[in-house]
Amino acid sequence: MRLDELKENLANVETRVSAACDRAKRDRSEVTLIAVSKTKPIEDLKVIYDAGIRQFGENKVQELTGKIPEMPDDIDWHLIGHLQRNKVKYIIDKVKLIHSVDSYRLAEEINIQAKKKGVVANILIEVNAANEATKFGVKLEEAKQLCHEISHLDAVHVMGLMTIAPNVVVPEENRPIFHKIKELSVDIANENIDNVDMRIISMGMTNDFEIAIEEGATHVRVGTAIFGERNYSI
Repeated sequence: MRLDELKENLANVETRVSAACDRAKRDRSEVTLIAVSKTKPIEDLKVIYDAGIRQFGENKVQELTGKIPEMPDDIDWHLIGHLQRNKVKYIIDKVKLIHSVDSYRLAEEINIQAKKKGVVANILIEVNAANEATKFGVKLEEAKQLCHEISHLDAVHVMGLMTIAPNVVVPEENRPIFHKIKELSVDIANENIDNVDMRIISMGMTNDFEIAIEEGATHVRVGTAIFGERNYSI
């Protein structure tokens, strides 16, 4: 029974989120669970929606724009994958938050398209905290300067930071990564940059979201633990 399996998966994730909050002496309301639904069919998303989830994350623009019309309109959509400048116009007025801004040129294009649609785009700065060659994101030491540069764009609002930690066997190994992002968030917040705030820290996925919560994540992006393994053949 796929429906029962998905509901059970979600309940298990919710239990783990709550337990991590308890360990960190944080209120459960401080952590937003984003159901990452990439490669998953609409039927699965509807089960999770019916179970109460309203925050969904997608990696690819084409998949995101295809799913939005098929789902209820009270969902907050998150673009969490790498965003090419030529794709910005397709999602600029459709997503609540763009998690993956890692250059001024991308932010500039987001600003241009946001103005065309009469919206202000909420974004996160993606930080490659482990300096992995295979991942996008700015280096830790470059994030603050990028925030200063983007702050002058009037149709873009920096809401915080995002990171994708290394894929490790032992989740505890990523604790220092998450700790660095939290420290960086505090450091940037202390700069009091106009049009920049650090209320969001998006970090932690299926393998390590509990550690991320313990280290200060406000948003965790969980796919496999909710929907099961992804099908990359579609």
